[in-house]
Amino acid sequence: MLDYVVIGGAQAGLSMAYHLQNQNKKFVVVDGEKEIGASWLNRWDSLKLFTPTEYNHLPGLKFQAPKNHYPSKFEVANYFKSYVEKFKIPVQLNTLITSVRKDKKNFIVEHTDGIIEAKNVIVATGPFHIPYTPPCHTKVSSDILQIHSNYYKNTDQLQDGDTLVVGAGDSGYQILNEISSDSSRTVYFSGDTTVKSLPQQFLGKTLWWWFTVTGFLKYNKYSWVGKKINSSTQPVIGTDVKGILSRVNVIPVGRTKDAFKEKMIFENKKISSIKNIVWATGYRPNFSWIEGLELDADNYPKNYRGVSNIKGLYFIGLPWMYTRGSATLGGVSNDARYLAQRISSQN
Repeated sequence: MLDYVVIGGAQAGLSMAYHLQNQNKKFVVVDGEKEIGASWLNRWDSLKLFTPTEYNHLPGLKFQAPKNHYPSKFEVANYFKSYVEKFKIPVQLNTLITSVRKDKKNFIVEHTDGIIEAKNVIVATGPFHIPYTPPCHTKVSSDILQIHSNYYKNTDQLQDGDTLVVGAGDSGYQILNEISSDSSRTVYFSGDTTVKSLPQQFLGKTLWWWFTVTGFLKYNKYSWVGKKINSSTQPVIGTDVKGILSRVNVIPVGRTKDAFKEKMIFENKKISSIKNIVWATGYRPNFSWIEGLELDADNYPKNYRGVSNIKGLYFIGLPWMYTRGSATLGGVSNDARYLAQRISSQN
């Protein structure tokens, strides 16, 4: 009988594992991937964090990279691997969890090859569950390559010809930047062109230094300021939005409205020359595999700082679980420390 099962082996799960190790709990971290760091390695090749090294430390081990360096996805994955090795965290890979239910006092955690029984469960699966694409994608001709940003790696995946990038978040603009760097390719952009962008450096200091000294990252979602930040359009960080949109080969087309075979219909025009579409349109949460869980209006678990409606079931790494940094590499440590103290006092 385990004290805890931690579901998810990225930053949130590893942060909790560190505290459980220090509390001498009997636990295992399970992950559906074949290696630690896979959730990062699966993203596009040029991905870099928009937080510098000094703000990416998990509890107990500094991220080994120069100050003010913005790590790549490969560096993040290697950091996770070294973290597991240093603290000898028990990890069970290739274990895709299919259901969690509470049977009397204990939890039955089912996976593709069997079950694990534990007194408590910590869900650390992060905010990226089901890649979302608008319904009109089913009307697009099979001759057009469609790929969600979750599966986009680099421009070698694309066919020759015009490309459409849909989505105005960090991922959308970073991928738009990469694809449109080839000036011979026309790239249409469907998304908000008025979104603000913030530089990674300002007056000789990193943006995150300014966030720290001003207390910006400490506002929680229950405070007036936190509610205003959470409800507003989030800026793109470290990507020159205006510069990208001013490129001759980048053509904004407004919102994507519909599709019919080769024809894509936008707010501003109809286009029939597109050969590739990259959908940087985000994700939808999926917690349907947890029996008896109460969800909020956005289909995320109802919780207070990770404590759910089911006794013994906890969450870590959710977006805005407590602050804006709750789902980030550097911000998850604060939530993990709080949750560790909370569960320690309850058990």
